[in-house]
Amino acid sequence: MTLLDGRAREGRFARVNPVAKLAASGLIAIPLVLTLDVVSAATALVLEMLLMPFAGVRWREFWVRTWPVWLAAPLTALTIALYGEAGGTVHLEWFVIRVSDGSLELAAATFFRVLAIALPSVVMFLTVDPTDLADGLGQVLRLPARFVMGALAGLRMVGLFIDDWRALELARRARGVADRGRIRRLFGMAFALLVLSIRRGSKLATAMESRGFGAPGRRTWARESRFGVAEWGLMLIGLAIAGIAVGVSVLTGSWNFILGPS
Repeated sequence: MTLLDGRAREGRFARVNPVAKLAASGLIAIPLVLTLDVVSAATALVLEMLLMPFAGVRWREFWVRTWPVWLAAPLTALTIALYGEAGGTVHLEWFVIRVSDGSLELAAATFFRVLAIALPSVVMFLTVDPTDLADGLGQVLRLPARFVMGALAGLRMVGLFIDDWRALELARRARGVADRGRIRRLFGMAFALLVLSIRRGSKLATAMESRGFGAPGRRTWARESRFGVAEWGLMLIGLAIAGIAVGVSVLTGSWNFILGPS
C-alpha cells in the first residue's frame, strides 16, 4: 500500500523526511489550537494555500483527498453558529437554538481553524510512504523499534480492508443474502470483517515474532533515514506560518487565548 500518486512520488517534496512533515504540521497546528479567532486561522490558511502548489500534488488529487475536510468545516461551523456561546445581538432563538453575533463569530473562526489545521496535514501525508515514515520514527525520533514495526505492519493491512469488504459483499450476493435488510447486512459484514481482521492480525504477529522482529537488542535498518537541509527548511516554513498568523492576530487585537481567564 502506498499513499503516493505517480507525480508526488517523483517530486522533491516527496523525498522530504516524513518526520519533518509531521513536525511542520504540528508547528502550524499548535498555535491555532491555543486560540479561537478568525484572523490567525484565516492568515494561516491563506499562506498555506499559496504554498500548496509546491507540494507536488495534482489539484484533482488535492480535491479528492481533502473533500472530507471541506465538508466537515462548514458542518462544524454550522453547529457552533446554532448552539455556540451567545453574545451580542441575538438574531434567531428557538428552543435550544440561539444564533447571535458571538456564535457567528465563533463559527467563522472554527471554520477557518479546521481548514488551516487539517489541510496541510492531509496534503503533507499524501506524499508519505509508510515505510519511510517508520524509518524516520525509528531512526530520527528513536522510538522503540517494536512499536514502529508493529504500527507499520498494521498500517499496511489497512489497504486490505477495502478488498475484504468487497469480497464479503460479492460472497453474500452470490448466496442471495444481500438484497434486503441493508442495515442488518451492514452490521453483519462489519462483524465478519472484525473477525477476519483479528485472525489476520494474530497470524501477522506470529509471523513477525518468528522472523525476529521482537528480539532484544539494537535493531538494524535496511535504509538510512536522512534529516538534512530540506527537512529543517520545511520546519522553518511551518514555524514561519505559525509565527505570522499569531503576529497578525496579536497586532489586530483578535488573539483569543482559549486557556486564559474568561
